[in-house]
Amino acid sequence: MAVLLLAEHDNKTLAPATAKALTAAKAFGSDVDILVAGEDCQAAADEAAKLDGVRKVLLADAPQLGHRLAEDTTATILPLMSDYSVLLAPATTMGKNVLPRVAALLDVGQISDIIEVKSPDTFVRPIYAGNALETVQTSDKTIVATVRTTAFAATGEGGSASVETVGAGDEVPSSSFVGAEITESERPELTAARVVISGGRGMESGENFEKLIAPVADRLGAAIGASRAAVDSGFMPNDYQVGQTGKVVAPELYVAVGISGAIQHLAGMKDSKVIVAINKDAEAPIFQVADYGLVGDLFEVLPELNEELKKAGYGD
Repeated sequence: MAVLLLAEHDNKTLAPATAKALTAAKAFGSDVDILVAGEDCQAAADEAAKLDGVRKVLLADAPQLGHRLAEDTTATILPLMSDYSVLLAPATTMGKNVLPRVAALLDVGQISDIIEVKSPDTFVRPIYAGNALETVQTSDKTIVATVRTTAFAATGEGGSASVETVGAGDEVPSSSFVGAEITESERPELTAARVVISGGRGMESGENFEKLIAPVADRLGAAIGASRAAVDSGFMPNDYQVGQTGKVVAPELYVAVGISGAIQHLAGMKDSKVIVAINKDAEAPIFQVADYGLVGDLFEVLPELNEELKKAGYGD
């Protein structure tokens, strides 16, 4: 049962999600190959070849694959599947876009967001915003699944796999890339950061995110997130949202500031290693999942926290 893993990358470097999804792929106990599909992406393929446990890397390099649109990427994947029983991808925007199309054309059901591989045909996935876990067994001849990467540790380097060139398939004219609005930031990317500090409706304004949370985040080298309530209130852009309808994160430290702890938000951060909650409402649900809780006014606590971090030498 050979496994093909679709790599997440930016045509230059692999995303951390690829190494984490590889850990899930290796749990099948079979040979694992990585498909790097993109444009001018040789460097990403070479990086994939160094990951431990990879048999070989398949490199599909063509202009139409530069943005990994579902139609063109599927045209690359389908001819390869005669050699594989399993197709995996990280449960990122790319993976969630491409794999349903592949599954439909293979006439199999897709299994989404697996967090555990119990056996080659049995998996665990969260349902009901993470409040319950479902064990799924499939009888499909080909398994197509996305991997919730926050549930798996990243595979390290140590491999020396070969890199083989494969065809990119015919270009599909039914869709084309128009443009992207990408947020540029010197802070870590939200889903890959070791520390995340998120604010909720209690921040009261976007200016307070910049005035109160940003200094603390910069001292800790943290990414900044937001609850849906804060995003819906216009305090922060959508790409900062953590939760069921936003991004799922599992940093070493998650600090929730002015966030009540609705189920939808908890679904996006409850796998964090250490959770710290700051809220003036002692009955806020966030305290039920927090490892450390501080009942207090965030407008007083955050400046004091920033000052203590400064005294301790953080950010100097």
